[in-house]
Amino acid sequence: MPETSRVLPRPTDHHHENDLVTGRSDDSAAVTTAARTDDVAVVIASMHAMASGTETEFSAFYTPDVVNREAESEPPDTRGGGPAAMYATARWLRTAFSDLAWEILDVAHENDLVVAHVTMSGRQTGPFVGHLPDGQVAAVFPPRGRTFAVTQTHWFRMRDGKVAEHWANRDDLGMAQQLGWNPPTPLYLVRMLLATRRARRA
Repeated sequence: MPETSRVLPRPTDHHHENDLVTGRSDDSAAVTTAARTDDVAVVIASMHAMASGTETEFSAFYTPDVVNREAESEPPDTRGGGPAAMYATARWLRTAFSDLAWEILDVAHENDLVVAHVTMSGRQTGPFVGHLPDGQVAAVFPPRGRTFAVTQTHWFRMRDGKVAEHWANRDDLGMAQQLGWNPPTPLYLVRMLLATRRARRA
């Protein structure tokens, strides 16, 4: 059976029991536990870096060929692989939201996967631009100065101590309702249409 560890709020001692069953040495168990701890630390640091990290810092968290499965609705410069594409995602989010933060609620680790249950929060102070799979602008949501806080689950596939793949389950509807995007008032709908037209012409 695969070994699963809940990392937050505190790791359990089941790893020692599993080591006895599989016949692994204490040294081997220590190395495995250290690797898990390092993977979790990298994941947590990478999420906080989305809010305020530099492009140089992103290279410490992501493999050169990292893939972000969520980039299909993001700007074209987020679609490639590597830390630069992940940093482009961060820039995209920071353009729309101030006071960005990801509160880590819980983390689980199994084999090469790390899963983080988090609360994302912030204030919309800039336009949020959604994109189509072909990279064209789908819609622009102008800022109303409102705050939001929604739960998300992020999945990370690790390789050699870095994130090699990312995907997520997000409460986008909850965020849209809190920010006043959905349902839109007639006035806000006009603002959306005008902002979308300008972005498509740019």
